[in-house]
Amino acid sequence: MSPMLFGAALVILNLVASARTQKTEPLSGSGDQPLFRGADRYDFAIMISPGGIECFWQFAHQTGYFYFSYEVQRTLGMSHDRHVAATTYTPQGFLIDTSQNVRGQINFYTQETGFYQLCLSNQQNHFGSVQVYLNFGVFYEGPEMNHKENERKQLNDTLDAIEESTRKVQINIFHMWRYYNFARMRKMADFFLLQSNYNYVNWWSTAQSLIIVLSGILQLYFLKRLFNAPATTETKKPRC
Repeated sequence: MSPMLFGAALVILNLVASARTQKTEPLSGSGDQPLFRGADRYDFAIMISPGGIECFWQFAHQTGYFYFSYEVQRTLGMSHDRHVAATTYTPQGFLIDTSQNVRGQINFYTQETGFYQLCLSNQQNHFGSVQVYLNFGVFYEGPEMNHKENERKQLNDTLDAIEESTRKVQINIFHMWRYYNFARMRKMADFFLLQSNYNYVNWWSTAQSLIIVLSGILQLYFLKRLFNAPATTETKKPRC
């Protein structure tokens, strides 16, 4: 075998081996522009129209923990059905899990790197819009928390202990932030419920007050007619 053919065979074997061992990282954008991956977590509210579907994409690396929680805060329109359907999909488009309720959570460990799809459907409610509060993202535990570092330096015992303590504090703060967001979701849902009940009571009180005043006016009118005696003259006298 000539040296040129032997070198070409080695290059092909190296390419195949590297392709088998590399992680499922997405390809970069066109040119030298890096791929936009967004933040690791989001929380916001969105209005979904009657029979509508809203989808979002969240980037996640392998060995990450993906969390997705939602809660319907209020409804607008003729229908007051607060149930929505939430679904999550892998970067390849396969269904991971689904949830159909007023509030719910979908949590899972990411098995591949890419953009995970989250969808909310209001197709069961064709006569009313819903406002949904979302809280989703991904976090990482262990040494793979920082994905931009290719090599980690050798640390001594003191720095390792400090790093481990800092990592535990960050994870605890993250979980506290998640519980805080759950409290925010419930607080806003309770606020809109109280506001709806307040408006309902005010409208019904006003309507009942008008009905009472109108019925009083009608009773006074008919009672006045009962005691309204016709005038008598010589030619026109009341009959016995």
